[in-house]
Amino acid sequence: MIRLLFLLGLSFSFVYPSALQDAINKAHAGATLKLSAGNYIGNIVINKPLTIIGKEKGVFIDGNFTGNIISIKSSNVTLENLNIINSGTKMYQLDSAVLIQESNYILIKKCSIKNSLYGINMYKVQDSNISNNFISSIQADIQLKGDALKVWHSHKNIFAHNIIKDVRDSSFNYSHNNLIKNNTFINNRLSLQFGMSHKNKIIRNTFKYNSSSLVFMGGMDTNVSFNTILSSKGSAGIGLLVKNVHNFHFENNRLSFNGVAIYVDSKSIETGMQRFFINNTITYNKEALHFHKDIQNNTIINNIFEGNIDDVVKNTQQNTTFSNIIHHNYWDRYQGFDTNDDNIGDRAYKMYIYADQLWQYDHRLKFFYASPLMSMLNFLTQVAPFIEPVLILEDTQPLVSKLN
Repeated sequence: MIRLLFLLGLSFSFVYPSALQDAINKAHAGATLKLSAGNYIGNIVINKPLTIIGKEKGVFIDGNFTGNIISIKSSNVTLENLNIINSGTKMYQLDSAVLIQESNYILIKKCSIKNSLYGINMYKVQDSNISNNFISSIQADIQLKGDALKVWHSHKNIFAHNIIKDVRDSSFNYSHNNLIKNNTFINNRLSLQFGMSHKNKIIRNTFKYNSSSLVFMGGMDTNVSFNTILSSKGSAGIGLLVKNVHNFHFENNRLSFNGVAIYVDSKSIETGMQRFFINNTITYNKEALHFHKDIQNNTIINNIFEGNIDDVVKNTQQNTTFSNIIHHNYWDRYQGFDTNDDNIGDRAYKMYIYADQLWQYDHRLKFFYASPLMSMLNFLTQVAPFIEPVLILEDTQPLVSKLN
């Protein structure tokens, strides 16, 4: 016997399988259902303002591996303290733990979503809050898992204090003015991917052991700040990837132990300052800054570059470097003096591609990377250049020591 208590003062007892859906159907708009511990059959539809709360631990809503476990088709719905498990597994149907369609003011908090293909699937949702949840996907190869958060055409939502682990991606497409803060992303493919989404804020999140932590494809007026991005893994292992972004601010973040800390693919026809990398700590990565084409329209100020195997990598030799503002960064490879003790080097720090780094342009040469022959060529070209090196980046006022 399962007891459902309504805040309206009514009590009902039900026997599943249809108990929960029956209770939803009989509840008045705005009612609250408090669920005792037990297993409840899922595939429920909520089509009125309603609150469903697990009043104690051990409340499970089970989708029995069929379709969506909970479908929300009304505004002003709250789900709290629930274990939502076992969605369907049909990728083409986007089977989800929670599907929200064309609804506003949705609150999902303190819920655990496990063994579900997609976690929370949102389409045209606004002014909603997804907080303090745990979300994981099915047990399968990474490409066969679904997204923890699949957000389409959804604006002005808050995603905070969630743990997202062992999923494929979390994706935001055509979704604007969202706040993603204080979340933890562990062992995912693309932890956060944004496509043509504007004015989003990504603040104080932690990323660990993901293939790529942050990916931005298009989008304007984005702010990414105070995040920790560690140990991006796999063949790419990218901490941050940006392509075709406008007015993109990346500030006060830490990136360490990644294959590539920051990958920039600029648009060849773009004009004006587009990307701002300020006050970041970029340490112990294989590559700190990787530019696909032109190195242009970047502001790079007050960052720390330390312990990276390569500070700057550039893919294409024919493209040029111009229209950047680069100064007051600390580079551990800088060799210069500070005669007036202002902590600014007396000469600019110029980064060239020498002979032993030609593999950046022709990956067939990477077989010889760090070999004694290439290292000797590199040393000779710096002492007595007989091959013209290529200037790829210049810090006009490098810092001599790190600032706290």
